[in-house]
Amino acid sequence: MAKDEPMSARTTLWYLVFVGFAVNYMIRINTNITIVAMIKQSETEFVGQTKVDYACYVANDSITSEPDQSPPSLEHSLLRSREGKIISPEQLLLRLLKLDLQEDGFDWNDYQQGIILGAFYWLHWITQIPGGILARRYGTKLVFGASNVIGCWLCFLMPIASYWDYRILVFLRVVQGLICGLAWPAMHHMAGQWIPPNERSKFVTAYLGSSIGVALNFPLFGFIIAHTSWEYVYHFCGIFGTVWYVAWLYLVYDSPSEHPRIHPAERKFIESSLGISDHGTQGKREQDMAPTPWKQIILSKPMWMTVIAQWGGIWGLFTLMTQAPTYFNNVHGWNIEMTGLLSGIPHLCRMLFAYVFSIIGDHLLKHELMSRTGVRKMGGTMCCVVNGIFVFALANSGCNSLMATIFLTLATTVHGAVSTGPLANLVDMSPRYAGILLGFSGMITVIPGFVSPIIVGMVGNHTVEQWRIIFLITSATLIVCGLLYMAFADSSQQAWNSADVPVIDDGKAEELEGLQALNNDPSSRNIVLELDSTKEPKTDEMIRLSSV
Repeated sequence: MAKDEPMSARTTLWYLVFVGFAVNYMIRINTNITIVAMIKQSETEFVGQTKVDYACYVANDSITSEPDQSPPSLEHSLLRSREGKIISPEQLLLRLLKLDLQEDGFDWNDYQQGIILGAFYWLHWITQIPGGILARRYGTKLVFGASNVIGCWLCFLMPIASYWDYRILVFLRVVQGLICGLAWPAMHHMAGQWIPPNERSKFVTAYLGSSIGVALNFPLFGFIIAHTSWEYVYHFCGIFGTVWYVAWLYLVYDSPSEHPRIHPAERKFIESSLGISDHGTQGKREQDMAPTPWKQIILSKPMWMTVIAQWGGIWGLFTLMTQAPTYFNNVHGWNIEMTGLLSGIPHLCRMLFAYVFSIIGDHLLKHELMSRTGVRKMGGTMCCVVNGIFVFALANSGCNSLMATIFLTLATTVHGAVSTGPLANLVDMSPRYAGILLGFSGMITVIPGFVSPIIVGMVGNHTVEQWRIIFLITSATLIVCGLLYMAFADSSQQAWNSADVPVIDDGKAEELEGLQALNNDPSSRNIVLELDSTKEPKTDEMIRLSSV
């Protein structure tokens, strides 16, 4: 690879996809924490005969013998007003029009809060399959990019919509979810066009940029709210998403054959490894126009096992991600900055765990220490069954803030194995229709996104016992789905992926073809990859080419 090439095209793609998914999740989680600051603080919660503001408040009896001491001030625990904050453009407009500034917060009940938090997912499922279809027809660059940036631009309207009527806010959240639903299945199509089989686990970790989006944005949003006002969270989302979109337009292309700056050796390696070296751009487009084997997909047992695993994992992830700010505020009494921090840290751990676990999974595959199906089942077990055990422990943590934080962090962390388990499984089963498979899966597994907040709203979110019920439901769902995946999952490439391409179980033959093509090219001898995994890489250039 030329010396003036700073990184491989796949590496650039990984980073842009990583940030893109961070943007995608930034859109869906911003309301999860702003709602803590938006609503009116409760004044009618009781523990015994003591009126308090959060469930686990316990008066310190030892201070009653010392008159000069008083109980800890709750004003340091909870967000109680907006005094002293930087005024937002929306507040200026309301003052100009002499309208109500809602200085004490919006008077939304638990059910209305659940509706707002879940609205993003109401129609999110509708665009899951279309996302994969549109990506095959028009390219992931257009579909993924437009999906994210339009969702970000809608954020600019949310503050004023909140002041107008909570139902307008709900409407905007529904539209956001509808548009952003295109992103995930569209990206799976690009993975099938760019990433060799034995690099897929590592590449799919870019999807967990969503975790970094949560991990960094929860604390960031908490800081913004504490020092300005909640409206600026939505302004930040709109601006940041626009900046990412500009970089996406310039640096990302739908396939190696369309990339104007990719090194010829890298392009040849990718296309040969994927078995498409004999197809030009026109051939690829004709292949993308081929009929989709809907019947075989719908009747596929491996497909349904992956859907079940995704259902359980997403139920657990979305419940913890959506409700964590409210849980820490209502039960443990953390202020808005601490709530953001404690809600975000688990998702940083999730990303790190996903990366490490993917390296282990790829190592097991490359050295043939475990079958592909075995590796995927191992990932599914971790992200569902082990996750469910930690959520069960969280349900029984009561008012122990330390234990609650530890178990919530562990539960979220182990879900990172999804990138090596069910997520990668979809590409393994059918690289050609991977986007459609993820869309089909997402159409079903998005349901927990709006069902879970409604259940929380119906159960209530103020007492320890209410949260115990919520977490027990989540734990049971995770464990049952994980056990089914362990028993019946299959990651071999399905016959319906292509009638004229031989079924490949481990990707070794595809990779060997790509390596032989590189070896026959005199201009790329210095970056030939050694198929023998027992040998050390020859050059640093080769390392950059073979990793994302």
